[in-house]
Amino acid sequence: MDRPEQNIQPSVGIICFRSDDVLLIERGTAPFRGEWSIPGGKIEFGESATTAALRELSEETCVEAELLGLCNVVDAIISSRKTGKVTRHYLLCNYVARWKAGIPTASDDAAAARFMSPSDLKDIDLWSETRKTIEMARRQLAASL
Repeated sequence: MDRPEQNIQPSVGIICFRSDDVLLIERGTAPFRGEWSIPGGKIEFGESATTAALRELSEETCVEAELLGLCNVVDAIISSRKTGKVTRHYLLCNYVARWKAGIPTASDDAAAARFMSPSDLKDIDLWSETRKTIEMARRQLAASL
């Protein structure tokens, strides 16, 4: 049977707020080059998910934040546009955070990084799960105040 690689990659995302604005990055590498998303990436072997979230945030945006807690867990199952077969499976542990320091600066594999207001979000194309996660995180942030 022809089967894709069956490893699930544990990954993190971090929804970082500065007031009402959320920090997003524009992906600079394939397969999602040019798309906006929350900062994040793979969890390294021996690294905790929370440490990975803060590391990825710093690596991609040069921003520091305080984690407030786990927001949600999402499966990102990616299929080939040509064959339709599953090529990658990421298990995304998304954390909500509050900005502490730093000016968003694109770094690592990000082409751009910036805080966006709720009205800015209406004008960009986001994965539906990212949009849902940002709203969940916004409610979690409000409940923590």
